[in-house]
Amino acid sequence: MSISITELEERKAGKDLYSYQKGAIDKIFKSFDESPLDYHLLYQLPTGGGKTVIFSEIVRQYLKNHKKKVLVMTHRIELCKQTSNVLTEFGVLNKVIDSKADLSDQADYSCFVAMVETLNNRLQDDKLDISDIGLVIIDEAHYNSFTKLFKFFSQSFILGVTATPLSSSIELPMTDNYDELIVGESIESLIENGFLARAEMFSYNVGLTSLVVGANGDYTVKSSEDLYTDNDMLSKLLQAYEERSKGKKTLIFNNGINTSLHVYDTFRRAGYPVAHLDNTNTKKERALILKWFKNTPDAILTSVSILTTGFDEPTVESIILNRATKSLTLYYQMIGRGSRILKNKNTFSVIDLGNNFHRFGPWGDNLDWQRIFKSPNYYLDAILSDEELESNFRYEMPDELRKEFSKSKDVYFDIQRTYIESIRSGESSKVVLERSIEQHAKICIENSEDVYDALGLAKMLGDDIDFRIQRYTKCISKSTFNFVEWLKGDYRKKLNAYLRSNFDEVFEAIHGYPPED
Repeated sequence: MSISITELEERKAGKDLYSYQKGAIDKIFKSFDESPLDYHLLYQLPTGGGKTVIFSEIVRQYLKNHKKKVLVMTHRIELCKQTSNVLTEFGVLNKVIDSKADLSDQADYSCFVAMVETLNNRLQDDKLDISDIGLVIIDEAHYNSFTKLFKFFSQSFILGVTATPLSSSIELPMTDNYDELIVGESIESLIENGFLARAEMFSYNVGLTSLVVGANGDYTVKSSEDLYTDNDMLSKLLQAYEERSKGKKTLIFNNGINTSLHVYDTFRRAGYPVAHLDNTNTKKERALILKWFKNTPDAILTSVSILTTGFDEPTVESIILNRATKSLTLYYQMIGRGSRILKNKNTFSVIDLGNNFHRFGPWGDNLDWQRIFKSPNYYLDAILSDEELESNFRYEMPDELRKEFSKSKDVYFDIQRTYIESIRSGESSKVVLERSIEQHAKICIENSEDVYDALGLAKMLGDDIDFRIQRYTKCISKSTFNFVEWLKGDYRKKLNAYLRSNFDEVFEAIHGYPPED
């Protein structure tokens, strides 16, 4: 089924549903009709597929045909309000149960929307009558905060909805709390039929072995901040933005407020329109920042996790993952912020500075959600470690730099393979760097008229040199900070000395004639 962009933009919640949404509703009601009262059903649909629209129509139909009430649970206050608004558009009169809500009129409502913590407090205080709740809907069901409330709804049909049916805690797999998973439309199908924008993905290899995994199974904020506030990483971020996202409305995700502030300063100094947002901003400040972001065509917004859910800004053209994560859910949530379509937008850019593409595969890859749901450990155990990921990296010159070496057919040098060959031949490991220097010199001379050109090109090879040194020190299992820094400096000196001493000889060997005087 194909649909025009204009039709998509004109569609309003509470009006016509798409065929895949109607199909999902039919499947869910079929399960509801055939299952016991306390059945727990999980429904998966990608971000941007319209989960709120689907469950709002389910609420409307349920209330029309049943004499029981409905409760919708979310994990954030912003989602409460958004959900309430969509339900209202569907003609469902609903009451938001927040910390200030007056419950004296609760009998007048058949649908309630509540944040999980507030609801828990109200239930503990016995201030909300839930005896007549027949259907409980849980938004973003992969969060574990909801499971503590299940005991209150032992006679209710529970419907969890999520884009990623993988629990936020390894200790609490979703299969322990849900009886069945219904998998919705795939990202690829939604893209092909014009419902989501296609991601153009660019990955920059990053050394992550300094990162520490915390008790929650993801990288700690402290170790992330130590890495991502480093000047080299900030320069890499700015370079990646200028290569792939310059002039595009860009959302940058970080793991830590300090990192986001460093990112803000870096872009501000470079003269780009940038703002920073985190959970310490007041509601008024947040509203002003998001309004500025919406109305500024080339705006850059650097943030910390706060915009991963409940944030819908279709004008975003570029997503930068300035962090690493071991959470598949977070990976999909961050990228999903750029996937909304517009009349003049059917693609968006994603820049990965956390090796996340290598860890999880491309966004929209056909994941076997049923298998992940039933055997989450099987999936999680198959994810490569950072050491394994980095052992497979190869340095790729940025496009602009590659143009400077356009006369060279190949610019890559395999340090690991050269090391293995040298050891097998009984040679010293020092020959690895000697051969690397010779190859670097060759590509500099191939693209130069004289030695001064070659020395200029050698200065541009800093990232490649650093990559080769890092790979070499891993091969020889010696990587103290001082030793690595010394090697980097020594390599550059030797490359320059080699160019000065051998330029004429190598030039003639390449071209068959000596350089002009």
